[in-house]
This record gives sequence, C-alpha cells and structure tokens, in this order.
Amino acid sequence: MYWWQHFPLSCLATILESISLDLSFSGNTMAEGLVVSTCLGGAFIGSMFSGWIADGVGRRRAFQLCALPMIIGASISATTKDLKGMLLGRFFVGTGIGIGPPVAALYVSEVSPAHVRGTYGSLTQISTGLGIMGSLFIGIPAKETLGWWRICFWVSAVPAAALALFMEFCAESPHWLLKRGRSAEAETALEKLLGGSHVKFAMVELSKSDRGDEADKVKLSELLYGRHFRVVFIGSALFVLQQLSGINAVFYFSSTVFKNAGVPSKSANICIGIFNLSGSVIATLLMDKLGRKLLLIGSFSGMAVSMGLQAIAPSPFVPRTAALYLSVGGMLMFVLTFSLGAGPVPSLLLSEILPGRVRAKAMAVCMAVHWVVNFFVGLLFLHLLEQIGPLVLYTAFASFCLLAVIFVKKNVVETKGKSLQEIEIALLP
Repeated sequence: MYWWQHFPLSCLATILESISLDLSFSGNTMAEGLVVSTCLGGAFIGSMFSGWIADGVGRRRAFQLCALPMIIGASISATTKDLKGMLLGRFFVGTGIGIGPPVAALYVSEVSPAHVRGTYGSLTQISTGLGIMGSLFIGIPAKETLGWWRICFWVSAVPAAALALFMEFCAESPHWLLKRGRSAEAETALEKLLGGSHVKFAMVELSKSDRGDEADKVKLSELLYGRHFRVVFIGSALFVLQQLSGINAVFYFSSTVFKNAGVPSKSANICIGIFNLSGSVIATLLMDKLGRKLLLIGSFSGMAVSMGLQAIAPSPFVPRTAALYLSVGGMLMFVLTFSLGAGPVPSLLLSEILPGRVRAKAMAVCMAVHWVVNFFVGLLFLHLLEQIGPLVLYTAFASFCLLAVIFVKKNVVETKGKSLQEIEIALLP
C-alpha cells in the first residue's frame, strides 16, 4: 500500500554524493544534513495534520492528498538546478511522508477483519522492506552515470501517482462513514470488504462505539492530559523506544561497519534489505498467531542482545576477526529482530487501542513524536559516537531495548483476535 513512502528516504542515502557534486555543495556537511533533515521536518508537520485530514476528508482522500506533495516534491527535486530547489522539493516530499503512515495504520485497522488484522497490518513493514530494497537497487548506477539521481526522483513519483489512482477504486473506511452519519455508504463499504452476510453484525458492532460525528469535537487537551492520555502515552512511548533502540543509526551507518569488515557497500545494503524483508515476512505469519505483545517482547529482547554484541566488538579483549563477526552478525541480527516486532507492531497496536472517536488525531500526535525523536537520533548519532565511543553508545541503545521489554510487559494489552469495539470497551477509563 505505501512502500513508496520509504523509497525517497532510502534512495537518498545512495545518491546524496551525486546530488552534492551536481548542485555544487559537495563537502558541505551542513548542506548535506539539510537535504536529509528538511524531509524529516516536513514529515513532522505532515504527521501533525494527518489526523485532521483523515477525519475531515476520509481515509481514501487522505491517501490521495499525501501522494500529491510526494509527486510535486519529487518533480521539483528532479529538475532543480540549485540547493534551494532541492530543499523545497525535499520539504514537499516530507509532508507526504508524514501524512501517509498514520493514515495507512488507520485504514488497515478499520477495514481488516479482526482475525487477520495483525497480518494485514504487518504487511506495511514488508512494504517498507520492499521500498528500501527497490531504492537501493535503483540508486546503484548513480556513481557511474551522470545525472542518474534525477531519474531516481522521477521514478519515486510513479508509485505515488499509482497510489492516488488506485485508491479511487478502494472502499472507504466504514468507521469514518458511520461517524459522518453516512450509514448507507458504510453498509455498502462493509459489503465490499466482508461480504453481504456479515454486514448486519458488523454495523451493530460499529454502532457500539461510533456515535455520530463526534470526531470533530476532539480537543488536544483530551490527548495530552485528559481521559485518553494513557493510550496516547503508551503509543508515543513505544515510538520513542523504537527510535532510541538505535534502529535508524543501524540503517544510516551500516555501510561503515560492513566496509570495515571488507564487504562492499552494495553487498552490505542488499544484506540489510534481505534481513529486514525476511523478518517482516515472518512477522506477517506470526502476528495473528503469537500476538502483538509477545512479538514486541521477543523483538526488543533480541535487539538488546544484538546491540550488546556490537557493543563488545570494539573491545581490546576481542580478537580482530571475532570483532568483525560480532559487528556484522550483531547488526544483521538486530535488523532481523527489529522487523519481527518493534518495526511493524507499534503503529498497528496504536491504531487498535485508540478509541474510534480520537483515533486519527491521536495517531497524528504519536507519529509527530516519532519524527521528532527520529530527527534527533540521526542528527546526534555520529557526534555521540565520536564523543563517548561505540561501547557506551551501543550499551545505551541496548539498555533502551531492555527498558522497552519492561514497558511492554507492564503497559501493553494483547489485541489479537479482538474487534476494535471490544478493545475500546475493555480500555474505557
């Protein structure tokens, strides 16, 4: 559904050097950092407004709206002649990236039957893996072919346009339609999604929690310190712990570790992509069998062990050959275990535990927290690595993974096999 949203972020890692040479800012680390961070800044703004957009125009139209700045931004980036144009294009792309993920999580949770909702939700992580691998392959000729980076941006606009087109043929969320008082259209959507024999029962279930157009009355205070604070806090904390586990540091700087081990960067990127995709496929198979909570606990535990291996690798007591195996093996194990739970579960779980009345806007707040932490991890990682060294930094990442295990055990409820209405009633304050 939205693998294309991860395409422009991942592709940039392989073509940034070519862009800096063509646009005459090579060697300017501040400019290179702006090209990356401007996109993240746009994502933060987009995510803040995503809930209001999804509630205002519906889930389908929200998808189409988020594709629009992606297409505009990719076009500007592909044709620009200077740094200012590139930054403008990256900002537009970022707003689309910010709007898309929370809307995708909402849509999947609201249109999926309860017994397969976890499987469908984890498909978004597979789409992430496909987007990363696709971008890496398309960016390979950038170093040898002059101006190839412009083609990469044009290519990224194609799936965005395809999404905007194909969403026209998809069913709207019955939850959203019922909130807007459009019961007949909600029944039509349910018939399209579940079949005619299930419509009456599904409408009764929806009516238990969705009462009229209450979504417009949601105040930000309800989310930040009101009756819904607890579920918003759980969702935000999961996203914070996800980012503080070190996953983006691994993705951003894995090439350096592999290079030290004598592995070419192309092979390294392919290995990372394969392990990420493999874990996502396994998660899809296990999500509705083992449940969200168990996958989260197992995932963060495995990530803690993996980061521990990378922490001890630079130790003077570890032989050089063993250190290389620990670094590379630990990194691949980290990516695999991340994609088993910590990657796909938080957004899916949040879309399940949030009450229907505040679901879209609360998702927007939690995703905004995600982008802020993502920005600072990417910004400070190399500086901290130089200042405190890999042992302390990787140990800190491992500690956050263990903290996540404790947090999940104490605060996360299992949602496997339950309807959204059952979950909402169980969590009512």
